[in-house]
Amino acid sequence: MSMHYGNINMAREDEKGNIYINEDAQNSYDVTTGTQRSETMRQQTPRHTGDSLSASIYRAAKVCLVLLCVALLTAVIVLCVHIKTKSTNHKQVTNQLLSNITNLTEETHQLLTDKTNLINERDGLMSKNNELLKERDALRRVFFPEYNGWHYHQYSFYYFSSEKKNWTESRRYCTERGADLIIINNKEEQDFVRKKVSCGTHIWIGLTDSDEEGTWKWVDGSTPTFW
Repeated sequence: MSMHYGNINMAREDEKGNIYINEDAQNSYDVTTGTQRSETMRQQTPRHTGDSLSASIYRAAKVCLVLLCVALLTAVIVLCVHIKTKSTNHKQVTNQLLSNITNLTEETHQLLTDKTNLINERDGLMSKNNELLKERDALRRVFFPEYNGWHYHQYSFYYFSSEKKNWTESRRYCTERGADLIIINNKEEQDFVRKKVSCGTHIWIGLTDSDEEGTWKWVDGSTPTFW
């Protein structure tokens, strides 16, 4: 009996040992599995985090790229509108300037035409005036012939007296006849007088310094400009 009991006890102890071993093995398996799971989780977790970060960066880059494209497109549109506006303004200014140039050119041509017409009219009037002067001189020579010493020249009559008098008496002689001593204002008049006066003959002219000695004036009060 005791031996059987002992065997039973040993069998129980063996069963307990097996159970303990199995439990340890189970625990060891569980622990191993847990470890494997932990390692798997540790291995999978970083991989999952890296994929999420890459996806976030990709999405952010895509959004930035889209925004950049929108900004560039907006800038291009604004620039095109600005350039077109400037081009339109420049074209309008150019057209206005061309129109002004055309108007000024037409006005210049018109002024040149008017100037030419006025020159022609002036030349015609001067020619007609010269003809009228010639006709007048011819008529004066007909109706006012030289007599009693009177001579006509440049719209004036000249009298050359052969009487010998001093300057004062000569002037009085002229004024009594509604005239005065000659005033020479140009070379043509001087040449006319020289031709009418004989060589060696002296005549009085209307030049005097009676008001102030050394200051010569013509009898009409003017100062000599030709001499």
